[in-house]
Amino acid sequence: MPQSVWKRILWVPSLPIMSLMFITVPDCRKERWKKCYMVTFFMSLVWISGFSYLLVWMITVIGFTLNIPDTIMGITFLAAGVSVPDAIVSLLVAREGLGDMAVSNAVGSNVFDILLCLGFPWFLMSVVHGMETIPVYSEGLTYSSITLLSNVVILLIVTHVNGWKLDKKLGVILMILYVIFMVLASLYELNIFGYFHPPTCKSKYD
Repeated sequence: MPQSVWKRILWVPSLPIMSLMFITVPDCRKERWKKCYMVTFFMSLVWISGFSYLLVWMITVIGFTLNIPDTIMGITFLAAGVSVPDAIVSLLVAREGLGDMAVSNAVGSNVFDILLCLGFPWFLMSVVHGMETIPVYSEGLTYSSITLLSNVVILLIVTHVNGWKLDKKLGVILMILYVIFMVLASLYELNIFGYFHPPTCKSKYD
């Protein structure tokens, strides 16, 4: 049991999940489980998939309950939730002095998300439903994508001007760019700049 009070408070609600993971995911760092690394990898994927499904389901219900467009929930809470592991990995490698690996992780994970994490589910959905098209009910995503691409260009320019060095000044600039992007994307989806996001379709929660 942790020694500090705050860690104990966090430890109590997480104990059931930690117990399940201890039972289902072999610790291949130990000598007797070293040969079970593939089982550890597979079970980790199972748990990540389960948590991801739960996260998306909760975000969807919360957004519907509070009458917040699903696109806004996606670019804010859902995006932040799935990007926390990437941020932690980038932080760990940056503390080791591997700034190039931190940047590569951020870029590579986003390329993976856009190309594979969008393409593969859409492919499966189309195959299951007889190669039907999957409409996206948000014209604001076009402007959000343009804003995102503009941020990428600004990132390259700012990094070049900063001498390709990662420091506090660059970190502050990137956080400001993120806030600007979030504000603009949310305004697009809230139809502040025009009619971009149509009303949400009827669902079983109505």
